[in-house]
Amino acid sequence: MKRRPVRREYVVCLDNAGYRASLQLRRLYRLIPDPAAQKRGLLRVVDESGEEYLFPRKLFAVIELPRPALRRFALTT
Repeated sequence: MKRRPVRREYVVCLDNAGYRASLQLRRLYRLIPDPAAQKRGLLRVVDESGEEYLFPRKLFAVIELPRPALRRFALTT
């Protein structure tokens, strides 16, 4: 039985006010699915330290990467 590949989603940082040490503007970050956090207006993101943290949703925009870019980006994150 074939396993479906894990779908990775990414967000781009639009505002880092209050989180300058953790987030860089216009940088892509991997989004970790967390329905409970999303209900509270938060996103779970792998930040500059490589750790998962919750940040306000309003700081990001979810983006779709073309398949070749997704493959390449996924190898480096």
